[in-house]
Amino acid sequence: MNSPRILVLGTGGTIAGAGSNATGAAYRPGGLALEVLVGHLAALGLDADLVSQEIARIGSQDIGFAEWQALHAACTAALADPAIGGIIITHGTDTAEETGFLLDLTLPTTKPIVLVGAMRAADAVGADGMRNFANAVKVASDPAASGRGVMLVMGDAVLAVRDARKAATSAIDAFRSFPRGPLARVTPASLDWFGPPHRACEGARYAFPQELPRVAILTAGAGMDEQPVKALLGIGCKGVVLAGMGQGNAPASVIAALADAAASGVPVVRSTRVDEGLVDRNVEVEDDALGLVAARALGPAKARVLLMVLIANGVTDAGAVQTAFDGG
Repeated sequence: MNSPRILVLGTGGTIAGAGSNATGAAYRPGGLALEVLVGHLAALGLDADLVSQEIARIGSQDIGFAEWQALHAACTAALADPAIGGIIITHGTDTAEETGFLLDLTLPTTKPIVLVGAMRAADAVGADGMRNFANAVKVASDPAASGRGVMLVMGDAVLAVRDARKAATSAIDAFRSFPRGPLARVTPASLDWFGPPHRACEGARYAFPQELPRVAILTAGAGMDEQPVKALLGIGCKGVVLAGMGQGNAPASVIAALADAAASGVPVVRSTRVDEGLVDRNVEVEDDALGLVAARALGPAKARVLLMVLIANGVTDAGAVQTAFDGG
């Protein structure tokens, strides 16, 4: 029986980071070429045929539309290639949830797509990258991984990217999954799924945008006024995500300015700066009257990604936007 062929797409990040010394904190993201990482992984004797394609060698704070376009195109080609059984994307952890969620929204679920990163540079003491990478190979090689959407593998856990959030700046178990828990636990030798595929044979939910509209995240704070809302509209924002207090709240003058923006045709989504919890409609803010959208389980970063995709696909009506945020 032939080993499964896995396409590995590299973007850089800490998993490919190189430091000045093994015990220091400083490092250069993307310092190692993807072929070097894949070579180290191949030396472990894993049951997989790895084919590498480098997209970028940058820290994920610098990931943008050009890299997203290239990743989407490479994934689309691999999904259509019968010789490829799965896809792994090496990625920095700072924006892994955003890249993963964009791909999750715009790709079908016919083959496993796995993002993997690390919290310690490749040459640091106790580096976690090779274990995470080996775990990602285990997941991407498993036929049962199809139909689960884009996944993130970190810290021996398999997470749906829609639920994954980076919750720690440096701990190796930096990601949390909300509102659903992990899809599986994984080691280089074992993989245990906690349920059947929940998105079997789904097509892409949205077309990949030709360009992304400017959508800003506005973080609410005590004592702030409406001037930041006006400034964001003044620079041409086509949508606004509020990272609000509690259940997506903000001072009255800010909510009023956001309602004016919504009335002018700029979609406004209320998310929360709180790490976990749902933002429900019409609890403290009268969304129906003000034309605002509740983000439900999506945090500000992923709410921004979904809103950009919706606007790019011509979905701007508050009711239709709310339906999209309610789904999944």
